[in-house]
Amino acid sequence: MVTLVVATTIDPASIGPASALLAMPGWQSGPTFQGIRSFVNGEVRLLEHDKSIVEEDNLDKRWEESTSEVVDELVFLSKHTAVSNRPALTVHPIGVPHLHEGEVPPQGGKPGWAAPPSPRIGAWLKLLKKIAESRGLVPEFEVTLEATHHGPETNKPTMFVEIGSTEEYWTRQDAANVIALLVWEGLGLGGGASVGNWSSKNDKNKVLLGIGGGHYVPRHMDIIQKDGVWVGHLLSGYSLPMEDPTRSKEVNAQVIGGTWRQAIKVAFEATEAAFPGGEIFAHLDQK
Repeated sequence: MVTLVVATTIDPASIGPASALLAMPGWQSGPTFQGIRSFVNGEVRLLEHDKSIVEEDNLDKRWEESTSEVVDELVFLSKHTAVSNRPALTVHPIGVPHLHEGEVPPQGGKPGWAAPPSPRIGAWLKLLKKIAESRGLVPEFEVTLEATHHGPETNKPTMFVEIGSTEEYWTRQDAANVIALLVWEGLGLGGGASVGNWSSKNDKNKVLLGIGGGHYVPRHMDIIQKDGVWVGHLLSGYSLPMEDPTRSKEVNAQVIGGTWRQAIKVAFEATEAAFPGGEIFAHLDQK
């Protein structure tokens, strides 16, 4: 079982941390497949391509078919953008479960799909904050979760780790080093135990499925940080589109339309797949 860490050369917030990670001990060149370069360190495979980070779909399946190695999880390195332009280090699950079939996702993925969320998300958020604080990036950089959004399409547990929110910060070497250390320590490449391993035999097996709220899910984060629960999908309000039943063409329509039910069902099933034996509970944010 191997972990894929995915980076793209066209994004400085992706290739910067990847280069810093490759500068650490133990890496060797791996096979090139379909134009994608790879590097090997223990059970970790770093893949480096030249397209948008959300364009290369099904890398887990394609790697398995090319190498016969079974993929356990994926970690994507990427930039983060925000209207605020605030410096940030973020972690989040991926998917576009609210989109109708036939819609074209603006940032990759497949309508009505969500990848299983990586069980490492909650633990890595805490580790990221610890490393960022130790390297002096906090409080300049906000360390936060983001709601579930965008692609690419994958089938194994997946998370994105991002640097935001403008080119000034995407190119910061200190930020790149922090993300590289997160991956290094989080995957146990330095010889220590990896961080965020799920087992149904854990004493704590509650998994939060976040429903509602804003993109940076502050109320869900409060529960995650205080109660030590695991992190499943996080559906912000924009991923729960609803239609006013009074506007329906059906006579006596009382059902609230929209794809919100679909989004919750898909997110729940993907979370359930990522945490076998886990106790999944919904946490609602009505704002």
